[in-house]
Formats: sequence, structure tokens, C-alpha cells
Amino acid sequence: MVTSASYEARAYGVHSAMPMARAVRLCPNATVVPVSWEACAGKSREIKDVLQRFTPAVEQASSDEFYLDLTGTEQLYGGEPLPTTARRMREAVARETALVVSIGGGTSKLVAKLAAGVAKPRAGTPADGVHVVAAGAELEFMRRFALADIPFIGPRFQERLAKLGLRAVNDVLRCDSETLVGWLGRREGEWLAERVRGIDASPVEPQREPKSISRDETFPQDLVEDDALAARLLLLADRASADLREAGLLARTITVKLRDADFTTRQASRTLSDPVQSERAVYDVGRELLRKLRAARRVPARLLGIAVSQLVTGDAGVQLSLLDEVPPRETERDRTLSRVIDQVREKFGPDALGRGPRER
Repeated sequence: MVTSASYEARAYGVHSAMPMARAVRLCPNATVVPVSWEACAGKSREIKDVLQRFTPAVEQASSDEFYLDLTGTEQLYGGEPLPTTARRMREAVARETALVVSIGGGTSKLVAKLAAGVAKPRAGTPADGVHVVAAGAELEFMRRFALADIPFIGPRFQERLAKLGLRAVNDVLRCDSETLVGWLGRREGEWLAERVRGIDASPVEPQREPKSISRDETFPQDLVEDDALAARLLLLADRASADLREAGLLARTITVKLRDADFTTRQASRTLSDPVQSERAVYDVGRELLRKLRAARRVPARLLGIAVSQLVTGDAGVQLSLLDEVPPRETERDRTLSRVIDQVREKFGPDALGRGPRER
């Protein structure tokens, strides 16, 4: 049995159950207070520590989402029902972290994730934070959802499906697999036919390597000046590159995300010939991408983020570029300086030392 746990912070009776962008649209006069990423990461580690007491098979999908594989723990917990175990998890997390988690259970990660969403307490609903879908009940459970609720069915795929009259799970269930394959092709047709039935063979991966590392910041007040955005980008690039080095990884692709005051989200990416891990290299590429985004549309910015992806291990034998990048994006001096900064911060704290901005 697979469970999915996601946590939401509660403070002063306010239940954070929707994206911040939507909350601000519904309540434009609200005051948005930024939360330290380090504080969020610390709470995430605390939650994971609690969950690992129930099973060693815990996969962290993001800072606020976890998957647990409880297969084989039946005797350990005396054969108690899974909802009972899930409620004990919630109580343990609340007791030790002061955070409330919602837990969904099912025979696959897909069903568990959707069940965790159903479990979230909402006004006027009897949900108590736990919802378990029994084996054999997956199909009936899936019928309640729109296709947009299923992970990886994004806006463009939704548009294609809508043109075929497919908007809800029930719409797809009325079609046989061969019809779906004829409309969408073999890969997408078979994938969709399985997902609407709650079929998902992806395993829980406790030691899964991250596919990307990102840092972003939502500003309490929209930023207008390019220099102010560049200063925030420097801090974000510094943190993302430090995360890279802590994980022993390098990145080939750098992406900058910008969300404008009207909630238009834009991003730009660049893939390098050789991977990098120093804050100088990550920032320099990110600054170029930020300039590109600002040149295309210069309006106040609400959110700024940077992500590094196409990750490779630090012992992969990467050779610094001499020809493809002139000058090279990252030198051995850059990496040496980054290591020194890491050592100083480890000894004196995360804010002890950092790079200043450098115009190019």
C-alpha cells in the first residue's frame, strides 16, 4: 500500500489550501508575508524524519509532498487498518512539528496523491485529513475527477482532449483503449487509459536523485527596477548553487522564472556545453536570461526564481570547456572560491560570506 503525505501550514485559523496567486486574486488587499526558504526546508526535514519512523521507504517528491511504501508493515503494526496508521502519522507529525498533514492511501502513487487532496479538511466537508482508497475501489474513486486533476495532464493536453469531448475521467472511461490510441497515438492513448483507472506502476523511490534544484521568492511588494531584481537573483543563484554543491552535483541547464504583477508567468532557459556548480557561473547565465525576459516585457515583478537541471554527479569526469564557451562559463578558480565560501559558511553560518554583484 502506498501513502502520500502533504503538509500545509496553519496559522491564526487560516488554512492555506490554494495557490498564493489565486488567493491574491480573490483577496487583492491581502498582505502577503514571505516565508524563509530555510525555515520551510527545515520543517520538511522534520516531517520526513517522523515519517521514516513508520517505514524506511519514504520518497520526498518536493518540500511539501512525500510518498511512503507501507508494503510488508502489516505485522509490524499488528494488522491495524491503514487509516489507523495514517492517523497516528498525522498525530506524530503535528506533535513534533506543529504542522498539519493530509494523508491519502492507495495501491499506486497516483491514487495516493489524489486521495491526499481529497483528505484535506475544508469548510463544510467531513474530511479528517485521511482518505484511503481500498484495493479494488480505484475505478470508482477516479470517477469524481476532471482530467485536469490528474498529474501531467497540463493545459495544452487538456485543450487537445477537450476538442475530442474529453474533460472528465468519466468521458475517457466511455472510450475503449483502441479509440484513445487512434485519437492520441499509442503512447499517450495507453497512458491515459491507465491513469483514468488509477493504474500507475511507478515505484516509491527513497533514494531518488533530484531532477532539478530551484529557489524562488515571492515579493511582499512588486519589484520594478532591474537592479533590484538582479540583486534578488544573485541571492537565489547563490542558494541554488550551494544546494548543488551540497548534493555533489553539477547542472547543464539554467532556467529563470519571472511572474509579473498581473500573474503572467514567463521563463527562459539555457543549456551549457559543460555543467557548472559555482554561484558565479549560475548567476551570470541567470542574469542574461533575466535581461532577456525583462526586455520582452518590462512590468513590475511579483516573483522571481532560478532552477538548475540536467544534473550530473560531481565525479562524472567533466572537463572544463576551452573551446565551446569563450571565455569558459566556469573555471577551476570559480569552483575553488565556491568551496571556500561553503567552508566558511559551515563554520560561521549561512550568512557569513557571499559574493557581491558584478556587472558584465
